[in-house]
Amino acid sequence: MPSLKELRGRITGVKSTRKITNAMKMVAASKLRRAQAQAEEARPYADALKCMMSELSEASRTADPSTLPKLLVGTGKEKIHLLVVLTSDRGLAGGFNANVIRSVRKEVRELLSEGRVVRILPVGKKGADILAREYPDLVVEKVAGTAGRDVGFDKAEYVGQKIISMLEAGEIDCCTLIYNRFVNAMTQVVVQAPLVPWPIAENDNKSEVLSDAPQYEFEPDEETLLAQLLPRNLQVQIFSALLESAAGEQGARMTAMDNASRNASKAIDGLTQKYNRTRQANITNELIEIISGAEAL
Repeated sequence: MPSLKELRGRITGVKSTRKITNAMKMVAASKLRRAQAQAEEARPYADALKCMMSELSEASRTADPSTLPKLLVGTGKEKIHLLVVLTSDRGLAGGFNANVIRSVRKEVRELLSEGRVVRILPVGKKGADILAREYPDLVVEKVAGTAGRDVGFDKAEYVGQKIISMLEAGEIDCCTLIYNRFVNAMTQVVVQAPLVPWPIAENDNKSEVLSDAPQYEFEPDEETLLAQLLPRNLQVQIFSALLESAAGEQGARMTAMDNASRNASKAIDGLTQKYNRTRQANITNELIEIISGAEAL
């Protein structure tokens, strides 16, 4: 049975941990409000650009594929597949990073089983460390994340330019973005969004999105617009995913720290009860010894 001194030390240690987790929860909650607002503000622009790309892609279906940008139609092959993985730079966020890594493992297994070559571009220290350890030959470059700071568009520009350069050099044929989409503070959904080739929306889905939208005549021609808009669209979609991931990280961390604080409180209650019982037992034993000694006299 632990002594009273040991129990006091445990209680003090758990209380110190609870202070830290409470502070981290409040910091995450403060950052979450800003990150959530940024992610929600970016969604309409990213979605509108997706609709524009879908309409341009639909209008270009009859064109010669060799004249279309590779970002739209790819290389014509599906041999080399690039996975862009967004994770956080910091831990203590529950299953935020683990869920993304689990999805990446599944996708890698499926692609390798189909005889394809896989390349991985991790964005974020946590994911980069795990993937570099598990797939050292597949990681092409480690890209630092935002480390909890505001997400800058320059990060999306760098990743987008990296994808374009690899595509133009023939190093990849397809590209998929894997990240956590923010739903609320307790829920983040892992999303796999194809980037190359750009997916052409089905007619049914497209009609729902664009049912109230006007039809446009493009000038200059669609191919020229695609060459200019596709790189920008790639960067915008990556930037929107980075914002979603940043909001999801703070939400996951806030929830994880709240659960940790609750568990610490339960541990403190259990240790305090054990401490009181041990102290009461020691006092009872001392009284018995005193009474026994008095009766012996």
